[in-house]
Amino acid sequence: MLSTFLALSAGFLFALTTQMQNLGLQYADARTGALISIVSTTIFYWFCALFFLESSYWLTWGTVWFALVGLFRPVLSANLAIASIRYIGPTLTSGMAATNPIFGVIFAMFVLGEVLTAPVALGIILVITGIAVATIRGAKIKSGWPIWVIIFPLGAAFFRAAGHPLTIIGYETAPSPFFAGLISYSVSLVVAMTAYKAEGRRVPRLRFKYGWFIFSGMINGFSLYLLNYALKIGQLLTVAPIVACSP
Repeated sequence: MLSTFLALSAGFLFALTTQMQNLGLQYADARTGALISIVSTTIFYWFCALFFLESSYWLTWGTVWFALVGLFRPVLSANLAIASIRYIGPTLTSGMAATNPIFGVIFAMFVLGEVLTAPVALGIILVITGIAVATIRGAKIKSGWPIWVIIFPLGAAFFRAAGHPLTIIGYETAPSPFFAGLISYSVSLVVAMTAYKAEGRRVPRLRFKYGWFIFSGMINGFSLYLLNYALKIGQLLTVAPIVACSP
């Protein structure tokens, strides 16, 4: 039950960050917003590291697995999600993110060897169907966007799901949800900053207009900790569909 509660709480906070990022896009472009959000989350983790970091984890294979996750999540998934919000809005973005459990099931079965039971399969189908219907029905949805744009929300869902099994594998030698977030976001920050400067952009200064992305980054850091903790004590097959309730 604890893993269920943690996953549900993480889903709620992920939903909150989506809406905050949508508000932030009124003042900044998607690439800048994603970078600011990642910077905020990384600072949040390093501040907490002053009190919770266990130095013994650095020289373990867990560090390698967590760093591997950081190469694509959240730097790639966040950019895809924010770009999706700009093109099709937060409603459809959240609805299409409901495909996350599908990718999670695939990774859980073929990477972690978890067994998909009939009740879990039925639950995942109901969650995905319910989210899609509840998200789209009666909502104000942007129109006129090209069909190829769906690669953004689906890509974000895929890369978010891909990080789960690698995190669980990393727990074998470094069983710390906090350390997992610290390493992955630190690596993501380096990748995001390098890509941003490679485009010829100047690294933005933290200004008041970026406040929505700063706050969303801090909240996202805590929500990722809850998700990582749920993955530590629960199964990916059950955690993934619960987190997908964020729409």
